[in-house]
Amino acid sequence: MDTFSLLVVIGVALFFTYTNGFHDSANAIATSISTRALTPRVALLMAAVMNLAGAFMGSGIAKTVSEGLIETPTGGNGMLILFAALVGAITWNMITWYFGLPSSSSHALFGGLVGAALAGSTAVYWDGVLEKIVIPMFLSPLVGLGLGYLVMSAILWMFRRSNPQRAQRGFRIAQTVSAAGMALGHGLQDAQKTMGIVVMALVIAGVEDEGEPIPVWVKIASAVMLSLGTYAGGWRIMRTLGRRIIDLEPPQGFAAETTASSVMYATAYIFQAPISTTHIITSAIMGVGATKRVKAVRWGVAKNIVAGWFITMPAAASVAALSYGLGWLAFG
Repeated sequence: MDTFSLLVVIGVALFFTYTNGFHDSANAIATSISTRALTPRVALLMAAVMNLAGAFMGSGIAKTVSEGLIETPTGGNGMLILFAALVGAITWNMITWYFGLPSSSSHALFGGLVGAALAGSTAVYWDGVLEKIVIPMFLSPLVGLGLGYLVMSAILWMFRRSNPQRAQRGFRIAQTVSAAGMALGHGLQDAQKTMGIVVMALVIAGVEDEGEPIPVWVKIASAVMLSLGTYAGGWRIMRTLGRRIIDLEPPQGFAAETTASSVMYATAYIFQAPISTTHIITSAIMGVGATKRVKAVRWGVAKNIVAGWFITMPAAASVAALSYGLGWLAFG
C-alpha cells in the first residue's frame, strides 16, 4: 500500500477534525458566552481542554464508524473512498460555517462515507446506517426538545420563590460546570468519529488488523486537532446558537447544556450511537426557550436550521461521490 496515500488520508482526517472543532465549538459554549457566564476566550480554552479529556473516555463510537456503516474497502480504491468521504464532509462544514448555520459535522461525515462508498461500489451496511445514524438523527432532537422543556420547567418551579438576581448569579456560576460537561461530551462524541476513519485507513493499509484497540497516537492526534479547532472558535455559528434562536439567560443556558450533555453521555455509553452534538444542543435550546412562551423561540431561524439538518447527509454524500469520480478519473 502506498504510504503517501495513507499519510494523505490521515492528514485530511485530522484537518476534518480541526474543522469539526471550530464548526462545533459553538455547541459547547455559545450559551455560556451569550449569558455572560464565561468570557469568550476563557470559554474556548475550557472547551478545548475538556474536548481533549473527552476524547479518551471511550471507543465505542469509533468502532461504530470504522466497522458498522460501510464495508471496509481495500487497496487504493479504499483510500480514495475515505479521501472522497472526508472531502465531502469538509466541504459541507465550510459552507455551513460561512453561512453561520449550525449543521452536523457528524452527519456530514456519515453522508460522505455513504456517498463515497456507493460511488466506489463498496457495500453500505444500511441496517447500521438506519439504527446508528438515521433513527438517532430523528429521535435525539425530539428528546432534546422535550427534555429541555421539562428541565427548564422544573427549574422554574423549584426557584419560583427565589430572589431573581441571586438566582441569576447562581446559575451563571452553574453554567461553568454545565458548559464543561457539554464540552466533555463533545470530545467523547466527535473525536471518536475521526478515530474511526483513521483506524479504517490503517486497516486498509495493512498497518492494523480490524477489531484491534485504537492506537494511542490516533487518540492523541484526533483529540489535539479537535481541541485546536475548538480553540480557534466558530463565531458565526456561535451567534446563531447564542442569540438568534432565543435570547438566553443563565438558567436557560444551564438547562440546555445539562440536557444536551446528558443525552450525549447516554447515547455514547449505552447505545454507542454517534449522535450530532449540534442537533441535541440546538433542540434543547428550543425546548428551554418554549417555556417562556412558544413565540419566544424564533421559529423562522429554527426552521432554517432544521432544513439544513435534512440536507446535510445528501449534500455531503453528493460532494463525496463527485470527489470520488474525479479522483478515479485522475488516479484510477
